[in-house]
Amino acid sequence: MDVDRVLLAEPRGFCAGVEMAIKALAWMVRAFEPPVYCYHEIVHNKLVVDRFRAQGVVFVDDIAEVPEGRPVMLSAHGSAPEVVQAARDSGGYVVDAVCPLVTKVHHEVKVRAGKGYQIVYVGHEGHEEAVGTMAVAPDAIHRVETTEEVDALPDFDQPVAMLAQTTLSHRDWAGLRDAAVERFPSMWVPGRSDLCFATTNRQSALLEMAPRCDAIVVIGSSNSSNTRALAQLAQEAGCPRVFRVNTADELPDDLTGTVGVTAGASAYEELIEAVLARLGFTKAEAEPVRVTEEDEYFPPPRNLRDLVAAIDVVATLTLGGSLPDRPPADDRTLPASEVLAAL
Repeated sequence: MDVDRVLLAEPRGFCAGVEMAIKALAWMVRAFEPPVYCYHEIVHNKLVVDRFRAQGVVFVDDIAEVPEGRPVMLSAHGSAPEVVQAARDSGGYVVDAVCPLVTKVHHEVKVRAGKGYQIVYVGHEGHEEAVGTMAVAPDAIHRVETTEEVDALPDFDQPVAMLAQTTLSHRDWAGLRDAAVERFPSMWVPGRSDLCFATTNRQSALLEMAPRCDAIVVIGSSNSSNTRALAQLAQEAGCPRVFRVNTADELPDDLTGTVGVTAGASAYEELIEAVLARLGFTKAEAEPVRVTEEDEYFPPPRNLRDLVAAIDVVATLTLGGSLPDRPPADDRTLPASEVLAAL
C-alpha cells in the first residue's frame, strides 16, 4: 500500500445502545453459569457474537429454543410483544436489552394504532428491528422500503402516521417521507426524528470527509443496517472506492492516497485499530474528522443492575469486606470495547 494520509471519522463505532447491550450481556455471562441464551444476535457484528459464543452464550432465533428456567437476554433491536411475554413465561431470568430509541418507536406505534391511525413504517424487510416493531400493531402497520411501495399503498380512510426503523440512512428516510407526504398531505410524523442520533452522527462525519478521500473503508458486518447505510452513502457521495470490511484482513492491497476510515455502530475499537495498522497508521497519526461529541449514556436494564448490585454485596461480605467502603459500581466510564477485550 501507498497510503499518504488517513482520515478517521469521529464519532464512529459503538453507539450508546450497543454499549449498553454488550455490557449487559457481559454481566449476565459473569452472573450465571452457562449457557446464557440471547434472542437474536445481541448486535449485528459477527466478531462480537463469536466472542460471546466462546463464553457460552447461545443465540437463538426462536424463543421456544430457550430451555425452561434458563436466563435469556433479548437483543438491542427490540422484540415482538409476544416474544417478550414468552420469555417471561419460560421461568428464567429475563433481561430486555432493547435500545431506548427502539422502545420510543414501539411506543409511538402502540399509541398511534390505539388512536385509529394507519401507520406507514419505513424499514428493511426481515430486519429484527422492523419485525419487532411491526408486531406491536400488525393490523395497522404497512412496511415500505421504496417510493414505488409508497405509491402502491391504499387510500386509507383512517388518519395516517409515519414512523421509521432507527438505523436508516437519512437520505432514504427523507425520500420516502417526501413521497408519503405527497400521498397523504395531512400525515402525522413525530416531532423528533425516529432516526438514531448515532446513525446520523456517523453519516455526517462520513459526508464531511468523503470529498477528501481516494477511498473509504467502512468497518462492520454485512447484516448491520447502519453499516450498509454508511457504505451506500460513501458511494452516493462520489468516493471512487468504497470498501465494507469485517476485519483488516479484508482490505485490498492497492489502496493509495487519502483513505477515510469509519465504523458502524456495532463495530468495536479493536477492529478500527487493526484496520489503521494495516494501512500503516496509528490512531494518533490519523487525522480526525469530528462533527460532534457524543456523551449519551443508556444504563443497563434496572433488574440487571439490581442483580449485579446484590452479587457485589454478597461477594463483599463473603470476602470479609466493608459494605460502606466498597467502591460504587459505575459502568458508565467503562467502554464496552474494554469489556469485550476482557472476556
